[in-house]
Amino acid sequence: MGQKIHPTGFRLAVKRNWASRWYASNNNFAAMLQEDIGVREYLKKKLKNASVGRIVIERPAKNARITIYSSRPGVVIGKKGEDIELLKSELQKRMGVPVHVNIEEIRKPETDAQLIADSITQQLERRIMFRRAMKRAMQNAMRLGAQGIKIMSAGRLNGIEIARTEWYREGRVPLHTLRADIDYATSEAKTTYGIIGVKVWVYKGDTLGRNEAPVVEEAPEDKRPRRNARPGDRRPRRDGEGGAPAGARRGAPRRGAAGGNAGGDGKTGE
Repeated sequence: MGQKIHPTGFRLAVKRNWASRWYASNNNFAAMLQEDIGVREYLKKKLKNASVGRIVIERPAKNARITIYSSRPGVVIGKKGEDIELLKSELQKRMGVPVHVNIEEIRKPETDAQLIADSITQQLERRIMFRRAMKRAMQNAMRLGAQGIKIMSAGRLNGIEIARTEWYREGRVPLHTLRADIDYATSEAKTTYGIIGVKVWVYKGDTLGRNEAPVVEEAPEDKRPRRNARPGDRRPRRDGEGGAPAGARRGAPRRGAAGGNAGGDGKTGE
């Protein structure tokens, strides 16, 4: 089932954390969740050019704290912080509580699944060949430290009549391993032929649990090569010991070979 289930939801109790972190009663839960979805859609549309990878929403004590993870924090903040102040006032009107906005920079955007998916969809909308966009994204991710990546595109690729699915993978992507740090994201490209869906899995290595100790590899023993030793021999070769018989020479005729001895004294059946 690891191939079908959402990788982030599968690892919530082990590796991943929730994107919305707050508690609510049964009466308020649906309204607050719908409010979070609306805030994320608004921020995605507003910060389309800021390369936003993830948005975390927290609600401590009648307040709201929104953390925006972006590879271009300068675009979010704006000149002298003007844009972020406008953003904060708009969010306060939407949520009805004081809002604090934090900006976190994504150090390696080439290995962030959401940014990879958004980059591919932008290229597809500019009519760039989907294979070229996918392979370029995979090469950049592997070059900057990802241990594995898988990209899938589905729809009317290159404007064909019948929709199909194509995917490429490089490295390892262990979807069943719970401790594997797998970043997963989806995006949609709105082309003139229709919508093309893009899914990205990025494997960044295994993470240790709370009670697990790091695996220490034992150094190989320092074995010195034996004197006069040859590969395949169990002990050093000396005169008359080990390997082939002492009288045997490379290229010499074998004993009992067909045709008898050179002297012609081979026995025939009597």
